[in-house]
Amino acid sequence: MKKIIRIGSGAAWWGDRVEPAALNAEKGDLDYLCFETMAEATVSAAQVRARRDPSFPGYDTYLDDRMRAVLPACMARGTKIISNQGWINPDAAAQRVVYWLKEFGYTGVKVAAVNGSLITEHVLELTDTILENGKPTASLQSTLISAEVYQGAEPIVQALQAGAQIVITGRVADPSIFLAPMMFEFGWDPLDHVKLGQGTGIGHILECGAQATGGYFADPGFKDVPEPWNFGFPIAEVSPDGSAVISKVAGTGGAVTLQTIKEQLLYEVHDPFNYLTPDVVVDFSTAVLEQVGADRVKVSHIGGKPRTPTLKVSIGCTEGFIGEDMFFYAGPGALRRAQLAKRILEERFKIVKLEAEDIRIDYLGLNAIHGDATPKDAPEPYEVAVRVAARTKTREQAAKVGREIDGMAVSGIAHTGKRVPHQDRTREVIGVWSSLVPRERVTPSINYFVS
Repeated sequence: MKKIIRIGSGAAWWGDRVEPAALNAEKGDLDYLCFETMAEATVSAAQVRARRDPSFPGYDTYLDDRMRAVLPACMARGTKIISNQGWINPDAAAQRVVYWLKEFGYTGVKVAAVNGSLITEHVLELTDTILENGKPTASLQSTLISAEVYQGAEPIVQALQAGAQIVITGRVADPSIFLAPMMFEFGWDPLDHVKLGQGTGIGHILECGAQATGGYFADPGFKDVPEPWNFGFPIAEVSPDGSAVISKVAGTGGAVTLQTIKEQLLYEVHDPFNYLTPDVVVDFSTAVLEQVGADRVKVSHIGGKPRTPTLKVSIGCTEGFIGEDMFFYAGPGALRRAQLAKRILEERFKIVKLEAEDIRIDYLGLNAIHGDATPKDAPEPYEVAVRVAARTKTREQAAKVGREIDGMAVSGIAHTGKRVPHQDRTREVIGVWSSLVPRERVTPSINYFVS
């Protein structure tokens, strides 16, 4: 058993920066580099693309960029890679990783693909109730296109035990990617909720990348951090008891402080006493944080409770289309022109009989984010972007939004600024619903490929 393992973050989401991952691979002295690139929205986007583009392989569209950036350093150091970049096709992603290994001249490297998260064909048999509204999941049958269950760390551990140096998964809970190497290296029992609670808590800190090192933390004049253009991704130096020191590569921007770690510790945590994951229920209320050096915070005593008998499943369903575009005004009177433009569009949508379930016309720079909560006496902006969006049942109806906004170029009011309408202004919407499936009804499987 190792005394310490070093686990580094390689991504916090699909569109995350690649350079900090390459830096962690090159200078982080890592045992493991873990990439978290999935979310409900990511899966939704993948399913939309798969429906419209049969050639889409189904895995992270930045997989090539990430593997090209980190494989040489990881192979030289012996750093193992764990990633959920498999999205809806882990086998294809693993085979693509093998391709890059061969391109770099690395042979005999074992790559595992963890499957089993896609349960589309059986989800209505395995679930009963939609968590968001209490309706039967059977009510989704006519619009259902996908269902992905959140798997935990155990199949990743199994792949590591079989000698995989790179493990690619589909839908796996974010902290499970980081928990798996702890379980493997330290021999933790999957039912040891004390150690798994601590390890999952550390995984939760790492899963959002630079958010633990000052990203999404900096607020000029209130919470300043050095060189925010050069954030390093976090590294955890984990001990066998699950406690860890969070750090980053020396010389990178940002900061690892009690404040940055506390913010990330509570990020997206609805109930700090009961943070539900497939592996364990985490209790953050007992956590102890200590600043033990510059950009070094020790995290210990995170609690754990036995895991739940069910797993969460995200169910993607077709929910129509959105038509969206915008135009602009600037200078004195920009707001009053925008307000008249809104009235014009509301009337013209009636003329063209726009059939919309919802229509929004917002003023970017004034009320687009806070909506009705915007103060009535908010200062008038010098320039305004008018954003128009409508949700419809058909693409044809959604397209009416762009057509009417095009008309504002010469049939609008003075000083209307318009974009050239070459971009796609309609998109399909995949709604995501949640339910629970009995844990024993989900069977992961692992396929292996060798470079």
